[in-house]
Amino acid sequence: MTTFGQRLSAALDEHGPLCVGIDPHQGLLDSWRLDASASGVREFGLRVVEAAAGRVGIVKPQVAFFERWGSAGFAALEDVQTAAREAGLLVIADAKRGDIGTTMEGYTAAWLMPGAPLEADAVTLSPYLGPDSLHGALTAALRHGKGAFVLTATSNPEASVLQSAAVSDAEGDGESVAERVARDVGSHNVGLPGALGSIGLVVGATVDRRSYGLSDVVLAGTPVLAPGFGAQGAEPRDLKRLFGYVASGVVANESRSILAVGPDRVAARIQERAELYREALRG
Repeated sequence: MTTFGQRLSAALDEHGPLCVGIDPHQGLLDSWRLDASASGVREFGLRVVEAAAGRVGIVKPQVAFFERWGSAGFAALEDVQTAAREAGLLVIADAKRGDIGTTMEGYTAAWLMPGAPLEADAVTLSPYLGPDSLHGALTAALRHGKGAFVLTATSNPEASVLQSAAVSDAEGDGESVAERVARDVGSHNVGLPGALGSIGLVVGATVDRRSYGLSDVVLAGTPVLAPGFGAQGAEPRDLKRLFGYVASGVVANESRSILAVGPDRVAARIQERAELYREALRG
């Protein structure tokens, strides 16, 4: 069984860092002339998958925009994720789940178990009920060749107070909450085959990661999902400056900057942006 880290590394090597977000919010549905409904988000998602296939290696559906339509929305998401995986794309479900005990087991079964209706290759998780609360989910992910990206230093400004706060227990030794999360996540990658682990971090491209204690050494071998590229301000040319030694393990997410061009131009836009990221890494 290949690990998620191995599949991710192969996708990055072949297609480069760009990950296309699938975010069918109201404004985009309107501009794409699709109904604001479960059928509309399904059509939107399938069109993005078709445009992305063969041009990038990774897509990231934002679960909230499907969930708002209830059971029909989840059925639409199932179809979109299945189509993406059948097209050879890695699927990162942006669900930001996080809980304890059997509740977390339920989330794990929903998103990371082979054959589950919502099966993804990886899911985003929140550690803020305590990083240890994710231990079972991360262990199960590794057991089934899946991955996860744990929220660590996110790009929303209101999160910085929590994520940059110093850990006060004896084990912390002055490290930030984000650094503690990164260290705990990194421990799950020890001993996995390949240069890139299967359990990654979410680190915003618009934050100063080093101010959170997220040095190249801390991030080495850990995949990084980096929102904040495109409409939020970071550009492909910034990739090496922002992530330095670990840039080759970064999944650079863009959503609005790609999707806003409309259905007729989205494939060309994906191709254009993907090439800019590949050039940035070669330069």
